[in-house]
Amino acid sequence: MLNVIEEIKTRKIIAILRNIPEDKVMLTAQALYDGGVRLIELTFNQSDPEAIKRSAKSIVELNERFQGSFLIGAGTVMDVGQMEIALEAGASYIVSPHADAELIRETVSRGSVSIPGALTPSEIVMAHKAGAHFIKVFPAGDLGVGYMKSIRAPINHIPLLAVGGIDEFNMSEFLKTGVAGVGVGSSMVDMKMIADGKFDELTEKVKRYVRQIGV
Repeated sequence: MLNVIEEIKTRKIIAILRNIPEDKVMLTAQALYDGGVRLIELTFNQSDPEAIKRSAKSIVELNERFQGSFLIGAGTVMDVGQMEIALEAGASYIVSPHADAELIRETVSRGSVSIPGALTPSEIVMAHKAGAHFIKVFPAGDLGVGYMKSIRAPINHIPLLAVGGIDEFNMSEFLKTGVAGVGVGSSMVDMKMIADGKFDELTEKVKRYVRQIGV
């Protein structure tokens, strides 16, 4: 657990893989790795139970391929049952779009890292009290840097991640607010590049993000 927490604080960027075709997941991960990313979140598509199984299978395969070089989490985990599927597949952390005290406590009790989503200070504090290691402020891009600065002022003891609408142009501004890291989806994990098989270009794009971290 400590390794995951420290890696998030050091590496700063969690790459969010959402709706990536199954046959492109490994190639996408390799492009991210070559670009310097070391944290990946594989999301669960809630509209399709079979997609959840496929995402869990991808977590297994990524762990087998990269042998600990990546820390792989499961995202859009809605309940304890899905958390169990994710942990069985080898997820190192559990990310949710919402703050569910039961899910947070169960995740922590299984020795995993809990990253629930929250919006308001009340939700953030509740999730922190339930044991969450980080709280994902979502959608950060819509709320803006000013919102992040404002809520961090009274609750700067709680590690926050900025997620949603983060791109290479605003990422550094969010990091300057003191958040522990960011989750970056399609602005970095470019679906068109993936569909076109332009993985070298994807790697170069990823490098532009990682250079802002300096790791």
